[in-house]
Formats: sequence, structure tokens, C-alpha cells
Amino acid sequence: MYTNNPVKQGLPAKLQNIHYEIRGPLQQAADEMEKRGESILRLNIGNPAPFGLRAPEHLLRTYMNRLTEAEGYSDSKGLLSARQAIMAYCRKKGMKPWGIDTIYTGNGVSELILMSMQALLENEDEILVPAPDYPLWTGAVRLAGGRAVHYICDEAAGWYPDIADIERKITGRTRGIVLIHPNNPTGALYPPELLAQIGEVARRHGLILFADEIYDRLVMDGYTHVAVASAVPDVPVVSFNGLSKSHLVAGFRCGWICLCGDWSEQEGFIRGMHLLTSMRLCSNVPSQTIIPEALAAEEDIQALLAPGGKIHRQREAICRGLSQIPGVSVCWPKAGFYVFPKVELRRYPAFDDHTFALRLLEQEHILITPGTGFHWNRTDHFRIVFLPAEKELSFAAERIGTVLQTFS
Repeated sequence: MYTNNPVKQGLPAKLQNIHYEIRGPLQQAADEMEKRGESILRLNIGNPAPFGLRAPEHLLRTYMNRLTEAEGYSDSKGLLSARQAIMAYCRKKGMKPWGIDTIYTGNGVSELILMSMQALLENEDEILVPAPDYPLWTGAVRLAGGRAVHYICDEAAGWYPDIADIERKITGRTRGIVLIHPNNPTGALYPPELLAQIGEVARRHGLILFADEIYDRLVMDGYTHVAVASAVPDVPVVSFNGLSKSHLVAGFRCGWICLCGDWSEQEGFIRGMHLLTSMRLCSNVPSQTIIPEALAAEEDIQALLAPGGKIHRQREAICRGLSQIPGVSVCWPKAGFYVFPKVELRRYPAFDDHTFALRLLEQEHILITPGTGFHWNRTDHFRIVFLPAEKELSFAAERIGTVLQTFS
């Protein structure tokens, strides 16, 4: 007779120190509420489709017309046509790809983040990761046996990375620095001179820069995204990008990485990526087929981001609504779908981000993500996705203000 082995019943040790609050216990509680027939305003996930932001019609037609051409595996790195289009896009942004064989397509950027850490890290190797971060980065480092060391992004300086803090935290085990640019959760956009400073640190210490640039086409207010690899052309850079956000096809799982700069001293990482992509066989082939058309039509989302556009108006609605709450401050995001407001603890001494998020969910049926879920080291922030309609966002800001009063 089969008997459960108690040794195998618990969570594996390698997963016990990994957290992903965006889809964590709070979302599970929201799911249970919906099963009971309660309506939830979900402000936790940057998923455009549920909020009426639809993919461009021409991309959908291209996708459907090419399904019969996408029934088999592609090259493990991706379709040549897709990788050529990615190379052209990178060159257009001033980047210097190492070669067509060091461009890899993936089932979204998330898969490639996990792969890249597996390809790079030995046990106890270190990677510098921003705080706040997108938590998958920290989880991927830990899952690969490495140690995520968080450097501070300074809210008072527009959420820019603190160069001195980066320098202080480099050790003999440090292998690379992660830059999320534009940043999630803060929406910060970094100027080229700051990128050059970080590149100089990487150059002196022989480090790889991992540039998460998935929001590079979602920039507002006349700002321009400068690719990390274009600002530091001689440093090895892994640039992560994809179509999920900019072309509103999150469910297609269409991402890529491009290795730029000088990789002559980092051939082990390239061999690791070749091996891991081959073991996976290939990424989603139908999604790869639309990459050339998508990158040739960057204007698809620009109307939504321009003044008066839907995403621009929604950012205005939530930022203005939050700014009107006493004791709440907002550093307006320059890019992306997120805002990361701060709560003044002197005004709300009982405030705790997890307690607040749970109370907001239970009392007002609004789901947000606590700031500590992004490895921020204080309990005074939370993240809101501003994809819902303006009316819903204004309502959310009003109810946030109401619930905050219970912490004063």
C-alpha cells in the first residue's frame, strides 16, 4: 500500500525564502471573495486585457494568418525572422548586439529572467538588485542558488539608484547588477549620465548589467527611454524586452533578450543560455511570428500615452486622487502602469502595508500590493496599477483615504 512520505510533504527548501506578493495570499483571499459573488477591483497586476485595452487588430490578424506556419518547433533561440527584427530594433536604439546567435526569444521576459540567473550563478554568488524591485528578480536569484543583495533607489531623488550604495555592496562574489528601466514599481526613468555612472561601476568590477526594459515603449510626458546598452556600449549587457505591455498581448507570452557590448570574457554565460534554451526546445512560435510587424508599428500604443490618451488620463486620475489624501505623497511615474505612493507614518502611526492592504480588500473590495512585496525595507508604501477607468481609480483613491483614517 502507498504511504505518504512526510519528508516530501513540505515546501522544498529552495522555495521557502521566495515570495511573490503580487499573486500571493492577498490575491488568494480576493479569489475566495469572488467565489462568494463579491466584486473585486484588482489593482495588483499589470494585465491590460481585463481593463479593455485590446491588442492592435493588425497584429491579431497577422497572428491568426500565420498559425498554419507555426505548428512545429522553431530554432531553440527563436525564429530567424524574429531575431533579425529584434536586432534591428536594438540597433535603432543605439545598442550593439553581440550577434544574431545571442538573441533569445522566450515565453515572456519572466522565463528569460529565470533562465539568465540559472545560466550565470554558482551557489552563493551575488547579484545586486534594486529596492524596490520587481520581485521575480529576487526570486530568480535565490532559486538559482544565488544571493540577492538589494541596493537602494532614493525616492527623494526621483527613485534613482544610489551609486554609492551600489559601490558599498559589491563583493568578491558579485556577478552582476540588475537595472529595471523604466522601473517597476516606481515608474522612474533614468537619464543617460546615471546609466553611464552605473556602467563605469560595472566596468571596473567586471560585472554584467541585466537591463529589464520591458516598459521602454511606455514612456510619457515627452521623455525618451535611453537603452542601458547604448549608454555603456563596451560593458556586457543583457537587455530584456517583449511585446506583452507595449502591444497589449500579455497572454501571448512574447519576450526576448539581446546580449550587447563585449562578451569576450563572459562566454560561460552564453554557453549556459544555449544549453537552457535548447532544453526548453523553443518559445511560443505563433507569438514569435508577429515580432517583426509589432516592432515596425511602435506607434500602436502612443495615442494611449499622449496627453488626453487613456493611460495618460488614468495616471492623472490616480496620482491626483492620492495626492489629495493627507499624509500621502506620490512621485509621479514617467513610464509604465504603476504608482508607488508613500504613507507618512507620523500621521498614521499604526500603518502597516500588509495590514492596510488586507483591510482595504476586506472593507472596500480593492486589491493592491504592499510595498514590502517589492523588497522595500519599510512598511510605508504600496503599489497600484492604473489600468482601470478613471472613475474606478478616483473611487479607489477616495476609499484608500477612508481606510487610512483607521490607522491614525
